[in-house]
Amino acid sequence: MSIKGQIALALMVYMAVGSVDASQEVMKNLSLNFGKALDECKKEMTLTDAINEDFYNFWKEGYEIKNRETGCAIMCLSTKLNMLDPEGNLHHGNAMEFAKKHGADETMAQQLIDIVHGCEKSTPANDDKCIWTLGVATCFKAEIHKLNWAPSMDVAVGEILAEV
Repeated sequence: MSIKGQIALALMVYMAVGSVDASQEVMKNLSLNFGKALDECKKEMTLTDAINEDFYNFWKEGYEIKNRETGCAIMCLSTKLNMLDPEGNLHHGNAMEFAKKHGADETMAQQLIDIVHGCEKSTPANDDKCIWTLGVATCFKAEIHKLNWAPSMDVAVGEILAEV
């Protein structure tokens, strides 16, 4: 391979790694801002502190969230951020705005919306909206891990503790 070819390859690898790091940073910002109203939702819905562990471990690969209350909390947070339409599905315009406000570019924001939309379609219907939301969130988490966009929650938790 020529020196120019090696430089071009090195630049592509650098840009790809930088893109993943940037995506992880955006996902961290989205997660932190999404969860800001958690205490408010816990009080309004009389949710137990058991959901704290699920939110702390949400992005850990292999961690399985089974607590129905966590689905209720995610639904509450999504509602507070005006990201749900009247049927309880993702409001694409508001979700796009939220993602872009917290660091996503147009392409990444659209990809996130497409992921959630795909998860909404693939998650089996359930009369219990908390369980259904939990299924959508689990699907979303898996898709973000496939893209290697999941944030390091050790860093995020450190930032949360620094704000307290």
